[in-house]
Amino acid sequence: MKKIYFLFSVLFVFTSCKQESADLVMINSNTYTVNSSFEKATAFAVKDGKFIGVGTNAEIQKKYKATAIIDAKNKTILPGLIDAHCHFYRMGLQQQKVSLEGTKSFDEVLDKIVAFQKEKKVAFITGRGWDQNDWEVKTFPTKDKLDALFPNTPVAVGRVDGHALLVNQATIDLSRITKNTKVSGGEIILKNGKMTGVLIDAAMDFVKFPSTTKQEAIQGLLDAQKISFSYGLTTVDDAGLGRQTIELIDSLQKNKALKMRVYAMVSGDTQENLDYYIQKGILKTDRLNVRSFKVYGDGALGSRGAAMRTPYADRENHFGALIYPAKRYQEIAKQIAASDYQMNTHAIGDSANTWMLKTYKEVLANNKNRRWRIEHAQIVAPEDFKNFDNILPSIQPTHATSDMYWAEDRIGAERMKGAYAFKELLNQYGKIALGTDFPVEQVNPFLTFYAATIRKDIHNYPEDGFQMENVLSREETLKGMTIWAAYANFEELEKGSIEVGKFADFVILDQNIMEIEGAKIPETKVISTFLNGERVY
Repeated sequence: MKKIYFLFSVLFVFTSCKQESADLVMINSNTYTVNSSFEKATAFAVKDGKFIGVGTNAEIQKKYKATAIIDAKNKTILPGLIDAHCHFYRMGLQQQKVSLEGTKSFDEVLDKIVAFQKEKKVAFITGRGWDQNDWEVKTFPTKDKLDALFPNTPVAVGRVDGHALLVNQATIDLSRITKNTKVSGGEIILKNGKMTGVLIDAAMDFVKFPSTTKQEAIQGLLDAQKISFSYGLTTVDDAGLGRQTIELIDSLQKNKALKMRVYAMVSGDTQENLDYYIQKGILKTDRLNVRSFKVYGDGALGSRGAAMRTPYADRENHFGALIYPAKRYQEIAKQIAASDYQMNTHAIGDSANTWMLKTYKEVLANNKNRRWRIEHAQIVAPEDFKNFDNILPSIQPTHATSDMYWAEDRIGAERMKGAYAFKELLNQYGKIALGTDFPVEQVNPFLTFYAATIRKDIHNYPEDGFQMENVLSREETLKGMTIWAAYANFEELEKGSIEVGKFADFVILDQNIMEIEGAKIPETKVISTFLNGERVY
């Protein structure tokens, strides 16, 4: 952080009273405004947290006198970045739990859990991030070694996508789960008639986790904010929050402890939440927007929970599953359609996408501005793409580069033609909202930019890129991370571009991601993040 103060010259000036006053003037910048013409600017002025002038150095310096002038020294400036689908609160809480991301074997998972418990000595070990697809042995783990290491301490650690959970016998006993426990919309994985400790989707709901304390929740939100600001994020779309968490976010924002702008998708998986927020109506402040419901349509591809129209290629007669009976989605959609709220449904498998698109079409009829979203839209049947003409695709490009090693083994070559089809989805709707789904993927938005525009991993694999017919241009990708993401949130008039009247949210980068060699994009670092004209990183 210290180096930031040497990158800019901050000048305090007092000029003619004929000039308009500003709190901040930025000069000598390489600013991408992301306005309707995608124009560039060299200077802009900020007052009372909003942009009041955008143009050239000469224009801005002539018109405005400022308390402070920052010389950007030709660094690239973008509008504040928006993550259109993430789990901000969950990521913050994860900082207090065992992190298993990047583990290359189950033994490494066990080593990390043992090291965590040695340091923390908690009564119930929780964490997330393992992915059996990254291991040499790509099968689900079993609880046997956990039972030996922790015979009396409950352990529950989630898969990277949040759709599978590994628990030990102590957790099973505490939660009173048996191999005969009835599960709808999930699965208790058995081997030789015995529980393996792996629970899929709805089966995870039976686990009796310890309650999060208010102080843990507050610390989680503050930790998530610190991390997000360091990557240039100024708005996060948190996909699935309960009332208590939303009210805590609102309280912290009003007390100015939490500055991050949050587009809060209410968890629509309980009737209580649906009834409460629809009756309450839209809640909107400068930093909090509550006007949507997040609903789970199916599970994830990595855990074979995504609902498919024909069986998985690598598991005989297995289709995955919708989380709820098909009729329930119609009931939820009708209730939301009768309100001012938006419906955002997680749909990964082609069957889940087919059903949700059909349900949306039926309840929305010809209403063209509801901006209902399909979150992920990961595997789409060829005949279903046209149904995105009035349904907004909200996708996470790094899912493609994370899954590309094994996805075809899961679903076969034919279905891969409609998988991770970013360009086709953009062509159908005309806009696309981009996010990361962190902590499923990394928070870093420049990995999103890289995956969308280059479609390779950071080791230059595959050499010719992954399904390059669906690559996005750099301009399309930047729009998906700014103005189109704002549009997906009904916020395009207040953020998403550097224009007069909008919030002065912007980020200064150490290199120009719009022009540098593709391989260098993941190396991009944020120099400073500004929210409302205030430097927050």
